[in-house]
Amino acid sequence: MNLRIVPFLCAALALGLTQKTQATDAGNEVPNCALSAIDTTQQSYALKQFRGKVLYVDFWSSWCNPCAQSFSLLNEMNRDLKDKGLQVIGINLDEVPEDAKAFLAKHPASFTVMADANQQCAKDFDVKAMPSSYLVDRNGVIRYVHLGFRPGEAKEFRALAEQLLAENPVRK
Repeated sequence: MNLRIVPFLCAALALGLTQKTQATDAGNEVPNCALSAIDTTQQSYALKQFRGKVLYVDFWSSWCNPCAQSFSLLNEMNRDLKDKGLQVIGINLDEVPEDAKAFLAKHPASFTVMADANQQCAKDFDVKAMPSSYLVDRNGVIRYVHLGFRPGEAKEFRALAEQLLAENPVRK
């Protein structure tokens, strides 16, 4: 072994051992975010309450054009796959609730929409783009992460969700 590369290998190994694993990584457990209803009901949610369902968690904002495009896919998946165990959850990151409500008036959602007012859930997921989507299996493990949205990807998203729905149910 070339002795000149040993320090570099040691540094790389140390960096790898100390690097924080982000919740966005496939294979990690979904964070148990505290979220609130976007309307005036004051209802609160925790993502772990949906354990046993396949989750499609989508972070969006009113200023995001690709987010608006993704709502037709989310509505379709909710309509077609809800009875098979899919729970579509849209998490809004707008700082002004009225912006989100105006967006929803133009782009109605048939799926569950929540607000992340303090953006802690977005931090827990380490959201890097809008929209950011996470497919979570019935055991609460993030299986797929996707940043952004292009209409041509809708079939792939749906196929991945159907794949998770076909898997065995929850482990205890």
